[in-house]
Amino acid sequence: MKPMTIQEVAKAVEGTLIGKEKAQTLVQAVTIDSREVKEGSLFVARKGENTDGHRFMAQALENGAAAVISQKEDEKISPMILVEDTDMALQKLAKYYRDKWDIPFIGITGSVGKTTTKDMVASVLRQKYRTHATHGNFNNEWGVPLTLFSMPEDTEVAVVEMGMNHFGEMHRLSAMVQPDIAVISNVGVAHMEFLGSREGILQAKCEIFDFMRPDAKAVLLQDHDLLSTLQGKLKQEITWYSADEAADYYAEDIVSKGLRGTEFTLCTPQGKIRVVLPVAGVHMVQNALAAAAVGGLLGLSLEQMKAGLQHLVLTKDRMHIFNCDNGLTVINDAYNANPVSTKAALEVLQYAEGRKVAILGGMGELGDDAVKMHLEIGHAVAEVGVELLICVGELAKDIARGAKEAGVKQVYCFESQQALWEEISSLLRTEDTVLIKASHSMALEKTAEKIQGVELH
Repeated sequence: MKPMTIQEVAKAVEGTLIGKEKAQTLVQAVTIDSREVKEGSLFVARKGENTDGHRFMAQALENGAAAVISQKEDEKISPMILVEDTDMALQKLAKYYRDKWDIPFIGITGSVGKTTTKDMVASVLRQKYRTHATHGNFNNEWGVPLTLFSMPEDTEVAVVEMGMNHFGEMHRLSAMVQPDIAVISNVGVAHMEFLGSREGILQAKCEIFDFMRPDAKAVLLQDHDLLSTLQGKLKQEITWYSADEAADYYAEDIVSKGLRGTEFTLCTPQGKIRVVLPVAGVHMVQNALAAAAVGGLLGLSLEQMKAGLQHLVLTKDRMHIFNCDNGLTVINDAYNANPVSTKAALEVLQYAEGRKVAILGGMGELGDDAVKMHLEIGHAVAEVGVELLICVGELAKDIARGAKEAGVKQVYCFESQQALWEEISSLLRTEDTVLIKASHSMALEKTAEKIQGVELH
């Protein structure tokens, strides 16, 4: 990161500096995890759900922290920047730090596929620019600041994933990122519990535009029922993309190559080029088109767009397909789940050879429609020809019920992953293709690791 003095940080967060003799000491990294503190770090003591960072301030200083930001005064801790709220201080500092940069910032949000779209955009832009992108899915009110602070000094473009589940969150993220290009991949049903309706979700997503200049750009899915209604309503110029119809960026002649990926003709204002996308699922083409659109707005050639898409590497646990020594083929898409992404993953599974197996957990934050949506996933399981369905956790019992209603014969339910692991060797067999998917809180990536070592018959 670009270094800042402790005094500069104190001013940016409107805090009181205790230990002014260290005012000119340089801050060279920012962290909220005392275990990650290194020489010159600024440690921000957040009060999280499970632990209070204020307990580790002394340890952070012992480990080489230049200073700590705290909302609790402690005469033993120095240098300290005392603030009313450390979360707000983190966000103020992030906005201040972003203002030091005169480079394009790309903000990416959407109910489904924002991490994959972020990966694709970054892969495309790296063909021309030194590109910094969100690690994993550090996309919330503490993750976005850490993304900004971790930018190398030679960064030429920043790609920032931006997530939210309540009104006002995207507004605060937009204040920090101030995107020059904003991508909204779609508006689904994720976070319905907090936002009330898809129209509410659209409203919350559109807060991404709150701190964008009028000459900034929006990149939107043209054939989306809600995003299409933004035509003529934004101050920013819109670049449209679509996998199904002509747009500024669109696809022709889409051909699924099964689990090996998807081939299509990328159609742009610059011309057309054939692309082989190395990830399974026709739905991935939409994300690729969004990435190409961002590339086009930043001056990339057709060949650079193609190279970026064809050399794509996705974030861990996102549609990762691999073969195990025990004969299983695993589709690990365990990082998160909602009804749209789960149905899309099931559509990928239908291309598998051998027996099709789905290990599914529950989907969170769906509100009053949770039971209905889990039942629909059960029906979708039957539609794609899944022969063995394994459900984990309480919410997934409704997936099992829906699958049985739709005629799936082999359906098993387990209260926990541990209970599943005790039986897994008797359920799976060599040459099965296994899809693993659930909401992040289920941590089903542990099962993806576990089954690699299971002895099968």
